[in-house]
Amino acid sequence: MSLNLPEPIAAYFADENRHEMDALAQCFADDAVVRDEGRIIKGLPAIKEWKAETKRKYQQTVEPLASVERDGKIDVTVRVSGKFPGSPIDLQFVFTLEGGKISVLEIP
Repeated sequence: MSLNLPEPIAAYFADENRHEMDALAQCFADDAVVRDEGRIIKGLPAIKEWKAETKRKYQQTVEPLASVERDGKIDVTVRVSGKFPGSPIDLQFVFTLEGGKISVLEIP
């Protein structure tokens, strides 16, 4: 399914599935924040390491299924498949954009 996602979010998902950590980090603002699995990850170097760590741990692929914009955020329903119990699962990825880049990514 093809979604009409803003460019930095579309690039995030494309880079995620190609396992290109350098390109993936370029989707984020320099001072971006990621909230995932109870952790807060701040800044590009930390985000790049977070993605590399999750790839090693879960070997996941992601497929955006649907999106909705509300309250200045883009909420994307994503099917995540990988090496973890219950795979595949559907998760919400909530993005905030500033200046054409991802400033916040929350994976509740």
